Amino acid sequence: MSYPPPQGTQYPNQYNANYPPAPPQGVGQYPPAPPGAYPPPGYAQPPGYNQPQPVYNQPPGPYPPPGAGQYPPPGGFPGQYQTQGYAPVVDQPVSQGGGPNSGWMHMPQGPVNCPPGLEYLTMIDQLLVHQKVELLEALTGFETNNKFTVKNSIGQKVYYAVETNDCLTRNCCGPMRPFDMIIMDNFRNQVMHLHRPLACDSCCFPCCLQSMEVSSPPGTVIGTVEQEWSIFCPTFAIKNASGDTVLRVEGPFCTTSICGDVEFKITSSDGNTQVGKISKMWSGLVREMFTDTDFFGITFPMDLDVRMKAVMMGACFLIDAMFFEKTNNGNV
Repeated sequence: MSYPPPQGTQYPNQYNANYPPAPPQGVGQYPPAPPGAYPPPGYAQPPGYNQPQPVYNQPPGPYPPPGAGQYPPPGGFPGQYQTQGYAPVVDQPVSQGGGPNSGWMHMPQGPVNCPPGLEYLTMIDQLLVHQKVELLEALTGFETNNKFTVKNSIGQKVYYAVETNDCLTRNCCGPMRPFDMIIMDNFRNQVMHLHRPLACDSCCFPCCLQSMEVSSPPGTVIGTVEQEWSIFCPTFAIKNASGDTVLRVEGPFCTTSICGDVEFKITSSDGNTQVGKISKMWSGLVREMFTDTDFFGITFPMDLDVRMKAVMMGACFLIDAMFFEKTNNGNV
């Protein structure tokens, strides 16, 4: 039985034939310390060395649990933070005159050929149209330009619509008046333009019925709403830019309702399948009796072309002007 050689001796050649000899102990094992490094413990600072670098601050520890005066954690994290009443952050665009809580809808990503500003309609199958109450009109009966706020189903504002025409036309022609309507987004960019020419709505004049032209962007016609001749129930044709009928709107025999909604059905082009509706919603006894401010709801298929969704908005404004706009004496 043999023992390894004593320390400092070499192993036989059969073990270290391919390796260089081991360096002496304490030599060449570690690289020299860089300048400015601290001396080992127990040794004094050699003369001529640079001063040691300042000690770095300790890394911050874990965040303390939320308490009074602290910011709440970002929304969306699971755990104890959601049980303390913190709501998730909702991404809303900031308008020029408001903050992030202004209630405007976030613009989704639209298709490639979508007209600018109609991206909001890509992920929407319902719109709520609220007319603004005009105090001057309610108190004096003096007709003013109508203003509307268009919202989605959860109450976020999508568009803002303003009627434009002159004072004489508004107060002399009443519900039959021609007008232009500008529809803007939350950045006050005009995304749509509606034009209603002067025309009749009586069945005695089938050649001069009501219509509404919808343009988006302004100057580019994307569709029209045209009244069709009928004796009992009002009907409208929703046409695209080529003049082809895509949808139809059929109204009830009586457009007056007490404490209830008035529905205009949206059907396919052949009239056999209902795909949506335009509802004039009951807004309360006081509002209905003393003002002509109305609430409307529009439903349509989610996969409907955004241009036709915009034309359906034009149909809603035309129906409001024809059937629910009051004259100075309070009669429709």
